[in-house]
Amino acid sequence: MNSVSLLRPVSLCVALLTCGISLRAADQSRPNILWITCEDTNPSLGCYGDNFAVTPNLDAFARESVRYTQAFAYTGACSPSRSCLITGVYPLRLGTHEMRSVNRIPSKIKGFPEYLRNAGYYASNNEKEDYQFIPGPEMWDDSSGHAHWRNRKPGQPFFAVFNLMVTHQSRIFVDDATHLKNTARLTPGQRRDPAKMPIPPIHPDTPEFRQEWVNHYEDVTAMDYQVGDILAELKADGLEDNTIVFFFSDHGTGMPGIKMWAWGPSLRVPFMVRVPKKWQHLATNSPGEISNRLVSFVDFAPTVLSLAGVNLPDYFQGTAFMGNATGPARQLVFAGKDRQSEMTDTIRTVRDDSFQYIRNFRPQLPYGQYMSYNWQHASMRAWERLHLEGKLTGAPARFFTPHKAMEELYDVHTDPWQIHNLAGDHAHAGDLVRLRASLAGQMRASHDLGLLPEYEMHLRSRGSTAYDIAADPRLNPLDALMRAADLANAMKPENISQLVDLLHDADSAVRWWGATGLLSLGADAASVKPELMTTLDDPAPNVRLVAAEAVAHLGESDRALQAIAETLRIKDVYIRLAALNVAGRLGSLARPLVPLIKESKLKDKEDEYTSTYIARMVEYLPDRIEK
Repeated sequence: MNSVSLLRPVSLCVALLTCGISLRAADQSRPNILWITCEDTNPSLGCYGDNFAVTPNLDAFARESVRYTQAFAYTGACSPSRSCLITGVYPLRLGTHEMRSVNRIPSKIKGFPEYLRNAGYYASNNEKEDYQFIPGPEMWDDSSGHAHWRNRKPGQPFFAVFNLMVTHQSRIFVDDATHLKNTARLTPGQRRDPAKMPIPPIHPDTPEFRQEWVNHYEDVTAMDYQVGDILAELKADGLEDNTIVFFFSDHGTGMPGIKMWAWGPSLRVPFMVRVPKKWQHLATNSPGEISNRLVSFVDFAPTVLSLAGVNLPDYFQGTAFMGNATGPARQLVFAGKDRQSEMTDTIRTVRDDSFQYIRNFRPQLPYGQYMSYNWQHASMRAWERLHLEGKLTGAPARFFTPHKAMEELYDVHTDPWQIHNLAGDHAHAGDLVRLRASLAGQMRASHDLGLLPEYEMHLRSRGSTAYDIAADPRLNPLDALMRAADLANAMKPENISQLVDLLHDADSAVRWWGATGLLSLGADAASVKPELMTTLDDPAPNVRLVAAEAVAHLGESDRALQAIAETLRIKDVYIRLAALNVAGRLGSLARPLVPLIKESKLKDKEDEYTSTYIARMVEYLPDRIEK
């Protein structure tokens, strides 16, 4: 307790007792819980065996903590993963899976700190939120740059979050002067030598990659200093023996080809929990032990409530891994990737102790879609330049292949960077079938909204919430959508007649998948060009868009561009963003659209983030199309 708290009036103590909060009981009956979170960091710490890392504070913390080796974010980007953390619900059920959009959630879904506050806890967040929805005032006592446990009432138990930004992706590609400022506390011996930097096999070995990886490692050391500061404050306040401390990152490292993906390195995070002796009965491991238990971000909310002795709401989709409500260890971790920044995609993945299975629902799209934010990396620009010069070979070349595999399967022990796709290996056919079925079952159990195009999800949830429509088979016909996606993703000419049948389905999202499948077939769909031309008049603009992209590649660019131009004039951020995506993929074919693209900024008060992505594309797309 700090000196200011000690000087507060006695009347405050009396008031607390009158309200039924015993100061002694508050101190003794429930633990404080502290989250120290950082940004964009894999387990690149000394305590995880990374010899290039300099992390003395976290290494010391690890010796007193349970170190989890298999902890995973929901996706390789912040906002959907933070949505999962704060609610205990998968983003794909809440409708918060598309990066940086503003969504409504049902009143029954609470940010879990609200439950802690109702139980007498002081809840503070310093300070990033980024939950994909606007939190109500009930979630936090204080969410700001000044938030701190020291601002609570005397004796009140607390849940406090400190989010450290110095490791964020944006700090990697700063200029030298800014980097030196961000890492000013590092000693000369803590600086890293680019010449000695181990380059992951997914990246080409270039000076740009070496320098940016070094920048990240030095940022991690700067973050380590900040962790030490917070732990020192906790100790100085005499709270160390009554506080359970979590340390983790919000997703994997913010380097190109890792952040914004769903591969293992995109999802795996460092995660350690220090439980003081007094609260060891709530732990499942002893201090200093290593746990290989699979842990997902969806498990964090139930775990914190379990540690605090608060009843868990029935809508949680995760399982507590510590505390009185500890559940059985999970056998699988479920994750995904949807639109990241301005670029659309749909990926789902499931992982067990041995393998990670990845299902690409947009295999016709390349991995390396242009995203203006990522291209601020000198390393990303160098990577693309090598691709354009035809100088990439091996694993680094994969990122720019024109299509993805429909299915990927990786041995997580022998192939941590997930280079060797075993999906076609007969020796692993059983693992492929098992995990494919597990993923499909998890998608159904979670009422996955991700097979609805973003425009359709928002359209169908107007007047309600995406969460509410997710379990409604009329509005989210998941089984039909999964069957349609299987046909579309196979990219087999023998499926053409079935894909044409989908174009006549009563549900516009199913029709969208039919058109997507025919688009994926390219020239092989020439025989059904008349059906695609008819689809240009579909009542659903997102279906018209896919048909337009398909017929543009079949020699009907004038009619295709007319249809795209019509959608660019629609005052809906989601359909306009989709139209800009199509124009970008058409490249030089879309040159006649450039004047209209330049006029396509649209400000939507309800979704300012998506409006921002549209503005970005309006700025850079004309130049990329006209090259």
